[in-house]
Amino acid sequence: MISFGRKKVTVGLDIGSGLVKVAVIEHGRGEPELVRVAISPLIADAIVEGEVMDPALVSEAVLAALEQAGVVSKDVVTAVGGRDVIIKKIQIERVKEQQARELMRWEAEQHVPFDMESVELDFQILDPDGDGLEMSVLLVAAKRDLVEHKIRLLGDAGLTARVVDVDAFALHNAFEVNYPDAMHGIVGLISVGNEVTTVNILEEGIPVLTRDLPIGTRRMREDLQRDCGLSADDAAALLQGHDQTPELRPIAEARGEEIAVGVERAVAYLAQSSRSTNRLRAVYTCGGGARVPGLTEALAARLRVPVEQASPLTRLKVRDGALASLVTDEVAPLLMLPIGLALRTAA
Repeated sequence: MISFGRKKVTVGLDIGSGLVKVAVIEHGRGEPELVRVAISPLIADAIVEGEVMDPALVSEAVLAALEQAGVVSKDVVTAVGGRDVIIKKIQIERVKEQQARELMRWEAEQHVPFDMESVELDFQILDPDGDGLEMSVLLVAAKRDLVEHKIRLLGDAGLTARVVDVDAFALHNAFEVNYPDAMHGIVGLISVGNEVTTVNILEEGIPVLTRDLPIGTRRMREDLQRDCGLSADDAAALLQGHDQTPELRPIAEARGEEIAVGVERAVAYLAQSSRSTNRLRAVYTCGGGARVPGLTEALAARLRVPVEQASPLTRLKVRDGALASLVTDEVAPLLMLPIGLALRTAA
């Protein structure tokens, strides 16, 4: 078991549609240290398109991952994401923060396609020390039901959400720690999951735009089963392998092309909405699907920028034995989100 003692420890809990991932980080006087990681598989279809179909199965997988990680605390940091979360960079009249808070609901009505009575809102002034007539604000809106469902799911497992973050911000937390040189210009951070690929566009190190694409490793596995007559297990083995095969190549190229188009559209939208002339300069991938052989190459060929598989362990301090029997290179792409959550500290 992990002894919390007097040291501040944060437990990041990422509940995906295929895996539950836990990262435990100790925040001492020096730099944060990853002290334990655990990954627990989730039975197929327990979560479909972000909707929990069987809360009992999900609770069971969550508790198994926490036990595997030696976590005894009931407090976790988790996140929400998907189409019911909106992140948007907007320009408003320069006012003090308190006035901005009063203005934000009205501003949100102009930019958020949700009923304002059903939304949780937050914002951050991006240029608080500026002296222009306008200021840049990062507006974040999440449907209240989404947050309440996540809190209720944790409650069913006997857990409390110390913080409910947004997926894009949690990914950014881990990315910033490990890739400080990527915090300038326009950069794409792409998380390829089981059902969904999330495209995050960072501008000068700030996540200003996020888009979800209905493409993930499940779709690629189904492609292999349908087009090549493979079993689900054989298709999964190809996706998790180290080499590109004749069966996998056209599928990695086709799905990579779709993801790349999603990135291009997001960058084009950002340029149009913010009148920015900056171009995409690099892309980093994470999530389980980032390891699919040939996907990185397919993205690079279409986008014509450097594409690199990102690891949340590049610069993060890692305690001996933190990953136990896990193979570091295989699990690292999976850990960007849970580590980003665990990097959060809360009072």
